Amino acid sequence: MITSAQIRAARALLRWSSTQLSDISGVGTATIKRLEVMDGVPSGQVRTLIAIKEALESAGVEFVGRPEENPGVCLITKARK
Repeated sequence: MITSAQIRAARALLRWSSTQLSDISGVGTATIKRLEVMDGVPSGQVRTLIAIKEALESAGVEFVGRPEENPGVCLITKARK
């Protein structure tokens, strides 16, 4: 699973607003904002977190580490894909 900090960091890497992530993931903007202010793995429906994760991954974000140990994100460049 992904953490709130990873969602915020991934959006920052992509320079996406919460509205852009909402449009691409199909998750409401208010839900994204609510999930992002939580600590650790946000409580919510698993399918919601999966939709967010898949939207960010499709834009080139790679989630690294585990939620409980060294969670992070990096942006995969076209040369690295």
